[in-house]
Amino acid sequence: MARIVDRRRFLRDGAAAAAVLTIPALAGCGEASTRVTLDAAHGAEAVHGAEAAHATMATTPPSAAAWRSLAKSLTGRLVLPPDHGYAAAKQLFDPRFDVARPAALAYCASPVDVQRTVDFARTHAIRPIPRCGGHSYGGYSTGSGLVIDVTRMNKVSVTAERKGAPATAEVGAGTRLVDLYNGVSSAGVLVPGGSCPTVGISGLALGGGIGVLARKYGLTCDATREVKLVTADDRLLTCDGDSHSDLYWASRGGGGGNFGVATSFTFTAHPIPELTLFTVDWPWAAAHEALGGWIEWLRKAPDELWSNFQLLSAGSSGLVARSSGVLVGGTSTLTSLVNRLASTVGSPPSSTFVGGPDPYLHVMLVEAGCDGKSVAECHLPSQNPAGTLQRSAYAAKSAYVSKPLPGAGLAAAAQAVQELRTEHPGLGGGLAFDAYGGVINRVAADATSFVHRDTICAIQATVTWGAVPSGAAFVAGRSWLEDAAKALAPYTTGGAYQNYIDPDLADWQSAYYGPNLNRLSLVKRTHDPDNVFHFPQSIPLHV
Repeated sequence: MARIVDRRRFLRDGAAAAAVLTIPALAGCGEASTRVTLDAAHGAEAVHGAEAAHATMATTPPSAAAWRSLAKSLTGRLVLPPDHGYAAAKQLFDPRFDVARPAALAYCASPVDVQRTVDFARTHAIRPIPRCGGHSYGGYSTGSGLVIDVTRMNKVSVTAERKGAPATAEVGAGTRLVDLYNGVSSAGVLVPGGSCPTVGISGLALGGGIGVLARKYGLTCDATREVKLVTADDRLLTCDGDSHSDLYWASRGGGGGNFGVATSFTFTAHPIPELTLFTVDWPWAAAHEALGGWIEWLRKAPDELWSNFQLLSAGSSGLVARSSGVLVGGTSTLTSLVNRLASTVGSPPSSTFVGGPDPYLHVMLVEAGCDGKSVAECHLPSQNPAGTLQRSAYAAKSAYVSKPLPGAGLAAAAQAVQELRTEHPGLGGGLAFDAYGGVINRVAADATSFVHRDTICAIQATVTWGAVPSGAAFVAGRSWLEDAAKALAPYTTGGAYQNYIDPDLADWQSAYYGPNLNRLSLVKRTHDPDNVFHFPQSIPLHV
């Protein structure tokens, strides 16, 4: 009987090859040391790219007295470079970006703190940098500016269903996903969201929010009823379908850090249903056949089923072909669906697991790679004293599939991972195909700013190093990602997931936003005409 293996486990197993070389092996979710290597330089490139466009606004740095005044005005804490804890405070999930040296980090404890910090940044011509979970794949939640960290605004409160109105969850913008799921589960409801436990709700919701319940309940952005946002002119706006509806639209898929700093969200919440889990493995020789069968099976699957398919190079585990997923329903229904999957594939699986029913919180912990851990343990040590997770260096690319892959496309996917194993045995990684469809695809492409509404699945190609890689390892990983993307390009849509932000993606504006870009640019000109909130792949003022 197979052990349940989830989306996070896919990435972690992909790092197992690196573990053989004594490199820590927990991969990033989604988001350099000071040694002089190419990887550190690349981290610095991402960090400093955002500063170049801001150079024209540069003025004399704030005085010590100005910083003290800001610190005294905040309910939260201001951390400056000389302060104890600065080195830890500036860390993102990926240690490649430890080269960044922010002018300061403001741990904002209230919307007023955010307003005062944005006002200070604008007054002194310092780039404000919103930060929640710190998982930006491009390192865009750090830099030389003023980091506005919202993680202290992490309260979760649920309003029960009444008089026909659905239950809602009001969620502080700094809430990490594992804490969100813990908070809402105690009230008997769920909010659809992603699987990485330390990702922040802001980045997830603002950029879309695919998750293991999305085919049944939609993306996180689809559940957003209201978002409160501090804009570049330091106003706190409540954005919904009636008030500031343009910002409301843009904040449901337009991506974080573009229009302001989110301080809270209100989401539609759903009663917790019966949930069951499955995992199926195939011999590597059947990898392409299993992937093709999975895609065909997924196209006919009910909305209640979410699944992914994983092709990975996993260290001592070798090459792995695996599907796992979650069903809103019971074990008998799931068993029938899994049997149908095996029949559609044709080649017999090497192992099969169907289990449950499981409590919602346990399902989300399993999907987070935290099976057997407490909620407290499912954090970084810097986030919770009981935390057992570790930071990791990683890189990724994404694509979308809108029609079944032909034989050549299936072979290209399997061959790409085979080459990763053969040519770069010290690297971990692979391809994850995540299910879309269901409720996701019934939302019009322009109803929210999330445009990817006609896809069967997304692909995430990932390389994980664990620790900061050497120059040669970084080049090898980056080259494999480029080669894999090129091999799969004839069979994908040209789109990419904005929450898997890719600093190396050439036509990123079209790939992330498609025909919604023009409207997003208009919202940007309306609410941030001076481009105060910007980074290398932020929404442009003009298209």
